[in-house]
Amino acid sequence: MKVKYLGTAAAEGVPAMFCKCPVCENIRRLGESEYRTRSQVLIDGCLSVDFPPEAYAHSLKFNFSCGDIKYILATHSHMDHFYAHDFILRGYRYASGFGSPLNIYGNSEVNAVFNECTARELKPEVSANIVMHQIKPYQRFTADKYTVLTLPANHGTKEEALLYYISDGTSGYLHVYDTGLPDCDFNFLKANGAKIKLVSLDCTYADRTGIPRRRHMSVQDGMEVKKRLVDAGVCADECKFVITHFSHNCNPLTSRLAAIEREYGVIAAYDGMEIEI
Repeated sequence: MKVKYLGTAAAEGVPAMFCKCPVCENIRRLGESEYRTRSQVLIDGCLSVDFPPEAYAHSLKFNFSCGDIKYILATHSHMDHFYAHDFILRGYRYASGFGSPLNIYGNSEVNAVFNECTARELKPEVSANIVMHQIKPYQRFTADKYTVLTLPANHGTKEEALLYYISDGTSGYLHVYDTGLPDCDFNFLKANGAKIKLVSLDCTYADRTGIPRRRHMSVQDGMEVKKRLVDAGVCADECKFVITHFSHNCNPLTSRLAAIEREYGVIAAYDGMEIEI
């Protein structure tokens, strides 16, 4: 399984879209090597976890076609994770040659946002190429060769945001984005045979402390998640832990994150990083 981190920032991007704080101005001076776009993970070139506004730009920068994406697992409906407007372009005169329909999995709000954002421009010829699936926490389903398990994220009360475990039968990947410390039963993973080789952890605040963290995590929180996963017996011996989804508020410079990597034994993701498990 090849896991590629196309974007590694929180909603505002790094540097933040409208921000002129010292952190963002410094990152603009340092240039593209320190830039971070909004979060998207691509598995084996065909399964995308989330679909941000930069998805098209990601395809150009990292040399793949969005037409090769067969499955999208949406964590929740916020625009930086599910930019539904682009789906009006999957067919008609806008696109051809992509083969099978695009299957999008998400909660009820993801389905509602899809309907709202495409209501004015989605042509019947395009609608036939997209299949929406409404899912909930603690479900198991298959998408081609992939088995997917869902867990509840701790990301507010307005919708059932989701965490995902994805297995191809050989390797297992756990996606823990946009959540405070998850209030979920990791034994569900064990009961369904999960064996995780790679975990991506929300690290919006990096190592900053003293911030109310109801909907996102720091690296210290991520270590608590790691402990709970290990205690549940669902991590392979060689399991890797990646921190990602950084906010400009934590000043996620490569050099600063390197110190966090050494201290906590984690890998700090950057745009374009790929890990094979």
